[in-house]
Amino acid sequence: MPELPEGATVEITSASGSKYQLKNVGGVYSCSCLSWRNQSLPIDRRTCKHLRQYRSEQAEQARLGNTLPPPSKPASKPITPPLLLAHAWDNEQDLTDWWLGEKLDGVRAYWDGQQFLSRQGNRFHAPAWFTAGLPRFPLDGELWLDRKCFQPTVSIVRRQDAGDAWKQLSYVVFDAPAIERPFEGRQTALNQIVPHGGCRFARVLTQIRCTGSDHLRQELARIEALGGEGLMLRQPESAYVVGRSSTLLKVKTFHDGEARVIAHLPGTGRHKGRLGALLAELPQGTQFAVGTGFTDAERESPPAVGSLITFRFQELTEGGVPRFPSFVRVRSDELATVSSSRLF
Repeated sequence: MPELPEGATVEITSASGSKYQLKNVGGVYSCSCLSWRNQSLPIDRRTCKHLRQYRSEQAEQARLGNTLPPPSKPASKPITPPLLLAHAWDNEQDLTDWWLGEKLDGVRAYWDGQQFLSRQGNRFHAPAWFTAGLPRFPLDGELWLDRKCFQPTVSIVRRQDAGDAWKQLSYVVFDAPAIERPFEGRQTALNQIVPHGGCRFARVLTQIRCTGSDHLRQELARIEALGGEGLMLRQPESAYVVGRSSTLLKVKTFHDGEARVIAHLPGTGRHKGRLGALLAELPQGTQFAVGTGFTDAERESPPAVGSLITFRFQELTEGGVPRFPSFVRVRSDELATVSSSRLF
C-alpha cells in the first residue's frame, strides 16, 4: 500500500466489512477504531491491525522501534473544560466598538491552574519549565508556534514526552474565565498578572477597538496577507459564559474549490444510516473528507459518486489538504460520468 501523506485521511474496510478512517496529522498516525482509541500509550506510540494492514507490519515496526504495543483497557472519559465558543460573523452585524484580536492558527488550550486541557478535556503534557510562572487560576488561550504552522503545533502538543520542542511554542492568553468582571476588567487583570508572573512562554493577546466596517475589513486583509487565519471579536462589557455565544464572533475569509466525489462515508450518531461525509479528490489526487454543510435531505440523497462538487474551505495544509471543508453544491454544469478509479 502507498504511504499515507502528511495531513491525509483514508478509509479502509476490515475483513468484517466495517469501515475505519486512518489519518496522518503532524506525523502522528491514528485510526478511528476502538482498539487504537482505548490505548493508554502516547498517541505517537499507538498502532492497530488496520494501520498494520495499510502500512504493513514492517513499516509499523520501524515506526515504533520494532515494538507493537498491545491495546489497553478503556480509559475514563475526560471532562471537557468550561470554554466560551464563538459564532461566525454574519457579515451584517455592526461590530463598531467591539474588541478585535487576531484569530491564532494554533491549538486551543485551557489552563486549569495546574495543567493544559484540550477542548475535549485531554491533557497536554507541557514541560514544567514551560508552565512555570502561570497563575493558579484558569486561563483561556492558544498554544501557538507561528502563522501557517498549525500542523507542526499539533505535532508538538500531542506528544506526551514533554520535550524540548515546546520551546518553539508560546501560550497566548485571551481571557480569564474565573475573574468575575466584564471583558475589559479581565483584560486589565491579565495584563497585570501574565507579564509579571515569570512565565517566559506566556503573553496576552493584543486587543484593539474596532472603529467600523472599513477598519474590520482592512484589519482582516492585513492579517490574512501576513498568513494569519482571521479575526476574533468580543462584545464590550461581556461576561465569560460557557458554550457558544454571540458575544464572541469569528471573522475569516473562506475560499471555494472543486473536487470529485469518490465515495460515501457512513454517518454515526444522529446521522447513522445516512451520509456522514463525502470522500472527495482534488485534481492532483489529494483525498479528503467533506462532512459539514449538508441539509438532512442531502444526507438522505447525497451527491452521486463521480459527481463534481463545490466546497468551501479556509486554507490548504502543508500537505495540500483543504482545512475545514464544507459542502456548498453539486456543480450544475457537470455532465461527465466517471468509471475509472482516477477521477481527473
